[in-house]
Amino acid sequence: MKQIDRYLLQHFLRIFTLTLMACVGIYLLVDFFEKASRFIEHKASMSQYLIYLINSLPLIIVQVTPLVILMGTVLTLGSLGRTNEITALRSCGISLWRIVRPLMLTVGLISIGYLLINEVLAPISTRQLTRLLDYQLQGKPEPSLNSDHIWYRDGNRIIKVALALPEKKRLQGISIFEMSNDFRLQSRTQIPEVYFREGHWWAPKAQKRTFDLNSGDLVSSTALTKKVIDFDRKPADFVRAAEQSRFKSALDLWQSRRKLSAEGFDVTRLSVDLHTRLAAPFACLIMAFLGVPFSLGRGRGSSIALGVGLSLAVGVGYFLLQSLALAFGYSGALPPVAAGWAANLIFLLLGTYLILRTQD
Repeated sequence: MKQIDRYLLQHFLRIFTLTLMACVGIYLLVDFFEKASRFIEHKASMSQYLIYLINSLPLIIVQVTPLVILMGTVLTLGSLGRTNEITALRSCGISLWRIVRPLMLTVGLISIGYLLINEVLAPISTRQLTRLLDYQLQGKPEPSLNSDHIWYRDGNRIIKVALALPEKKRLQGISIFEMSNDFRLQSRTQIPEVYFREGHWWAPKAQKRTFDLNSGDLVSSTALTKKVIDFDRKPADFVRAAEQSRFKSALDLWQSRRKLSAEGFDVTRLSVDLHTRLAAPFACLIMAFLGVPFSLGRGRGSSIALGVGLSLAVGVGYFLLQSLALAFGYSGALPPVAAGWAANLIFLLLGTYLILRTQD
């Protein structure tokens, strides 16, 4: 069986490597031409082109790896089924699980590598791409994003936002520091929450504290109600900041969620992103598992074109289902754990059903 295992793995690894290179190359080419006008318009330097290309690779690999594994499994087992090699092995009393076991173990190792890229390289690459595309090329001031808060400067004001919820048009935990021309603190306005309506940010309540410029002592404290907050940003401007959580490591997400939850903020988005992050490596194993019945179901009738088309259809279906579950999770219509794991669970059940039918 060791020779058979090596033979199967050689087929799979060759197809997996070529397919991964092709998918990454096509994805990178399309994405680059989509953004090329932005680079040309802002007269990007060669180093900025290289930064974009290098930092795009981990994110692209993370996005295409489950589809590549599915395609590699379907094409590998499909080619062996078309030449009756799978049939010959099963006629010798070798079970289907024994045939695909080395394949599943290899995919397990690939999933570990996927996890490392997703947890270590992808967050770093995301920050570098955001800095390059949104701030350096356009010459905009870059807000400071730590693990929990967003900081940016607006004239003589420094604004801190604890949590951005652009899909709900809400911001939570806002602090506005107004500074004098010599950069002394004039006042601090604390706002639990603001919401965007009719082109303005509205604060149901706020607390403004004014300080003496010389001594720094508190001069007055005023409670404000139903106040329009003068922000120079709209909900769409916070989308990128909110999406940063999707590319944080699971540990960072867990720590941010725990801290913000203790402060009383809405951590629905962080919870959904945490469960999505935890479920991501298992998508590789599920795609390999799902590829087994798809590749063996047609026997000699299978073909490369059919395998590629079927893999793309399943991959698109998984992506659409996951996107739908995330949207429901962000809106609160689904619990975070259901939103993060729904796509994996549904496709695992589908694969189990097809495997049972194949063995009948």
